[in-house]
Amino acid sequence: MAGEPSSGEPIDVLVKSSRDLLRPEELVREATRDIVKDEIRRHLEKTLHDDPQLEADLKEAVRELLHARAMEYAALVRVGTTTARLGLSALPPEVRTALTKNLVDLISKELGQIVERSL
Repeated sequence: MAGEPSSGEPIDVLVKSSRDLLRPEELVREATRDIVKDEIRRHLEKTLHDDPQLEADLKEAVRELLHARAMEYAALVRVGTTTARLGLSALPPEVRTALTKNLVDLISKELGQIVERSL
């Protein structure tokens, strides 16, 4: 069976794909991985519960990480904005005016759609 060429018939394709999906060794490996992950998670949660200072330190560290990520994204937006301004500044005035108008129209349209979806 294994290694036999498929005839290309729909039933053969279905049987082969079903066999691939239901490989017992993969199912056991995935289930075992999930069980181990759950056990590790429970152990870590108990450890944090038993040490309130450690739990508070972890929460603060996560808050700091999220803040750092937000600052990184804000810096990337500033770099992108500055780069766009630099590119616009390098253009001839008539091209800059037309491109600026097109960009403003596009951004206004996109922001309008975002506001409409959020309501």
